[in-house]
Amino acid sequence: METPATDRTKQQKSPEFSKKLIKLTITGGLAFWIVDFAISISPISAEYMAAFSISSLPLALVEALVGGLIIGFFVSFFLLRFFEKIPTNNPILKSLILSFAAIVVIEVLSTFGNPSNAYVYLLVDTVMNIPRILALGIVIGYFYTKVYGQI
Repeated sequence: METPATDRTKQQKSPEFSKKLIKLTITGGLAFWIVDFAISISPISAEYMAAFSISSLPLALVEALVGGLIIGFFVSFFLLRFFEKIPTNNPILKSLILSFAAIVVIEVLSTFGNPSNAYVYLLVDTVMNIPRILALGIVIGYFYTKVYGQI
């Protein structure tokens, strides 16, 4: 009889792991994009777009979808791969921990990419990303419970 850890390791190497990864990535990326779309039709959007020199809303929405899918992929991968090593027993909280870790890395790297007024942009961008990251993390964690049937 195999232990659950061995069983989970085999699952990670199987096509099932890839299927779960794709499902979680897509749902998390779409959640990120939906929140981005809601933000983009809000009054604050014009100032945000001007601050980051975004000239085209449709292009910004495509970039948000791609960015959400990329973040969703990494959050989903690490959630599936290192589930037992992430503190807490709740998959939603685990996913939120990974999501916020991802946004910290992204924000720190973005300050190095644009050092002029980095702190102002960092603050504005972080505040605008919090709802997106919350949605991504909650949805990935929720769908993890659906895929694995546990919480």
